[in-house]
Amino acid sequence: MFEGEPENDAFESGILTQSRGCEKSGESLRWNSVTEFIPHPALRNGHLMTIAANFWGRRHPRLPAAIPRLFQTEPGTQVRGDCHFQEKPREHPTLVLLHGLEGSSDSSYMLGAAEKAWLAGFNVVRLNQRNCGGTETLTESLYHSGLSGDIRAVILELIARDGLPEIFAAGFSMGGNLVLKMAGEFADATPAEVAGFAAVAPSADLAACAAVLESAQNFLYERHFVMRLKRRMRHKAGLFPERYGNGVLSNLTRVSSVREFDDWITAPFCGFRDAADYYAQSSALRVAGAIARPTLILAAKDDPVVPFAIFENPTLAENPNISLVVTRRGGHCAFISREGGEKRFWAETQIVEFCGERSRLLRGGSRG
Repeated sequence: MFEGEPENDAFESGILTQSRGCEKSGESLRWNSVTEFIPHPALRNGHLMTIAANFWGRRHPRLPAAIPRLFQTEPGTQVRGDCHFQEKPREHPTLVLLHGLEGSSDSSYMLGAAEKAWLAGFNVVRLNQRNCGGTETLTESLYHSGLSGDIRAVILELIARDGLPEIFAAGFSMGGNLVLKMAGEFADATPAEVAGFAAVAPSADLAACAAVLESAQNFLYERHFVMRLKRRMRHKAGLFPERYGNGVLSNLTRVSSVREFDDWITAPFCGFRDAADYYAQSSALRVAGAIARPTLILAAKDDPVVPFAIFENPTLAENPNISLVVTRRGGHCAFISREGGEKRFWAETQIVEFCGERSRLLRGGSRG
């Protein structure tokens, strides 16, 4: 059955209620403007939707050329943001976007969301995580799902150096986990200039995501991630042989899963005891209860990579600042709609609309 067809079944936990194609937090949905998601009729399951989004040819002709900018996030570490600023940046809200595992600022969903946000009147920063987007030389360290301090440092610089008065942050998958983790860590000390957050299919429970990747049906995804991670690690070892010597390369031969990569590489080089310790400390779900700004979370029940059980956690439902919107279909960070044109990629539109409705600058009509 497709989204939009009448359905009588209620969601099992009672936390969510059905609303023709989208399920929304029954007790505490703060955002009532969500547009119904009706998936592309040819994409009948989460795997098809996920794979189609990865290979879907897209162009973004109305997004102006980016201005690259380096942000120092800690001593010896920089990350690159690809920036699109309006003519008078301080008169516009700003949206900082963060990609997922082995993505970059040039991932299609990053470009799609950036174009939509730019056209809606936002400044946009497409942020690369450490080592991503060809930035391996900017730090000796590795990137991982606990580095919420990086996007935090970028936002604080945009406030202090650029004087930007209204900032939103949105992330996809791993980037969604980082955005939510940062939001929870900010808690009641969130800067006044930070107006809200959004996360699409956030990997907010890393142990659960690693476990589902190890299932037989997800063999292709796991192999894809492992191949990319190992290739990046070999490149990194070549750049910094004194830090990542022959021991790293021999450890890579033992790696056949994301969990093993985190046990043999991420944990020892990033200050964790093992993969389990890394997952426990770095999962956003641990701090989501402290999020103190309006936050949108988009999730699909058929996501093959991020298990839906994560979003049944009462921490999310009990936080009055979190709006959880769930679709029956959508795959992993895909949400390809049956509508064409600008509305084809539904999640990108929801991010921009959610932030736009909470923007004092846009509501007030202030333009450059």
